[in-house]
Amino acid sequence: MSNYWVGDIQGCNAPLGRLLEQMNFSPSRDTLYVLGDLVNRGPDSAGVLRRLMGLGTAVHCVLGNHDLHLLAVAAGAGRLKPGDTLDDILQAPDRTAMLDWLRHQRLAIQAHDVLMVHAGVLPSWTAQQTLALAAEVECVLRGSDLPDFLHQMYGNAPAAWRDDLAGMDRLRVIVNALTRLRFCSADGVMEFAAKEGAHAAPEGFMPWFDVPGRQTADGVVAFGHWSTLGGLQRPDVWALDTGCVWGGCLSAMRLSDTGLHEVIQVKCEQAQRPG
Repeated sequence: MSNYWVGDIQGCNAPLGRLLEQMNFSPSRDTLYVLGDLVNRGPDSAGVLRRLMGLGTAVHCVLGNHDLHLLAVAAGAGRLKPGDTLDDILQAPDRTAMLDWLRHQRLAIQAHDVLMVHAGVLPSWTAQQTLALAAEVECVLRGSDLPDFLHQMYGNAPAAWRDDLAGMDRLRVIVNALTRLRFCSADGVMEFAAKEGAHAAPEGFMPWFDVPGRQTADGVVAFGHWSTLGGLQRPDVWALDTGCVWGGCLSAMRLSDTGLHEVIQVKCEQAQRPG
């Protein structure tokens, strides 16, 4: 029995299939955790969702910014952008089933002493607070107020967390931290313009996982989203987006029942320009 964490798939269904084969993955024995951005930019987003849905309870996913973008476009709360490859889902006969499955996924998961998010965790949040805040958004995603939420989801403000935030301001900060965060200041102000590697932090900002006193630093946080990191494995963070959709690799971390770690990768034939 093994547990696997895989970075951003982004519609690269064929590499996902090869990765599962290389793992010798068995849904009756193993568990797969997907760190968000299941869809978009790659050639077969519908195939990715169908494959993951077919794994049943052996797969657990957190949602990324591209997954939320799909839900927004499908609800008429967002528009397709140049480079989007979501039509195969939006025009599929099983569209409703795929979208319903997607909106029932999580924004944060903790299992096997690993906290999982798509992008990041604000430095003041503990693991338990992160899970509780994620659950607030998950409840909205699964409820009847979803279209209204998606119409108000976008925006960069507020840029920092406060415990007294309420309504859409509160939900937007949670979404932005968990699905978009790369850099923030020492006091947790988020910055969304910079997309390069950790070395390219804007003045006054740093990678969220390097903020001194980060409340989740005593455990492991696994995340994707940041392909320009080039993959990062430290005792406190696993960054597993290695740019599959940009011609890099699709990467997974394996944790066996003996506690051993192993990185497994397959090359992706998909090569698009980042944007």
